[in-house]
Amino acid sequence: MAQPNATTSLNIAVLGAGRMGQGIAYVAAAANHFVSVYDPFEEALARVPDQFAAIAELLGHDGSAARRLKTYTDLAPAVRHADLVIEAVPEKIALKQELFVELEKHAPAQAILASNTSAIPIAEIAAKVQDRRRVIGAHFWNPPHLVKLVEVVQSDPGSTPHILRAMDILRGLGWVPVHVKRDIPGFVGNRMQHALKREAIALVAAGVCDAETVDTVVKLGFGSRLGVLGPLEQSDLVGLDLTKQIHDVLLKDLDVTPHTQPYLAKLVAEGNLGMKTGRGFREWTPETARAVRDRLDQFLVQQARSRR
Repeated sequence: MAQPNATTSLNIAVLGAGRMGQGIAYVAAAANHFVSVYDPFEEALARVPDQFAAIAELLGHDGSAARRLKTYTDLAPAVRHADLVIEAVPEKIALKQELFVELEKHAPAQAILASNTSAIPIAEIAAKVQDRRRVIGAHFWNPPHLVKLVEVVQSDPGSTPHILRAMDILRGLGWVPVHVKRDIPGFVGNRMQHALKREAIALVAAGVCDAETVDTVVKLGFGSRLGVLGPLEQSDLVGLDLTKQIHDVLLKDLDVTPHTQPYLAKLVAEGNLGMKTGRGFREWTPETARAVRDRLDQFLVQQARSRR
């Protein structure tokens, strides 16, 4: 992601000093905004300056973003002057609800309160807030300093001014915000991503192919064009008559399991959680897992640099 130039400095508070929070905070600070990062754990906050330096090196920035960063273990001072608050804490509904109740008490009345949840409906997060118009979704993608998309999710009909203002701020920071007009679980991106995952898992569970084949088909087949051609663009390109003909044959045979695929549930129950345990759908060593992470990082960095 290129280093944008902001003409007016805002106060942006980021709640949560994990990978997502660090990346969001960096982009805001690199665009000459004042950034407060809140986390109740000192050890998490202690890692933020080093991560800022690593992101700056990765993107070829001068490292000055760290001068606009402050960290807090207390919420109230972190959000006291905020124009925009972005919550990026773990995906636990009770934790998020409690946090937004506190935000309403301590953030300025005009501040926009946004959640980076990837799937939880915004209305559920705002359930205990008095003025729910202030609460919106701002779903960033990992890592947010390299992936430009942000899904801005509207829950309350009265949120439109906050939605438009948030999109304007995010656009000024170099992200590409899109307006999700209905507050549904998973929003747009994760609904499509996990629909694909459901079918991928079902293919492996049914013995159609192994996990490596699924990944190869995606990466070397239709996945190779998704970065430049969206699914509905592709449908228009090949013709909707052909798309309908394929759907008439195919859709009735796709997996429609209305809950977690049993094959996935079995892997989790057995403790096979993926790269972090050495086995998931595929077998992993520390070296092969690191190679995948490095390949992804290099690809995203190249994309970010090409957009400058």
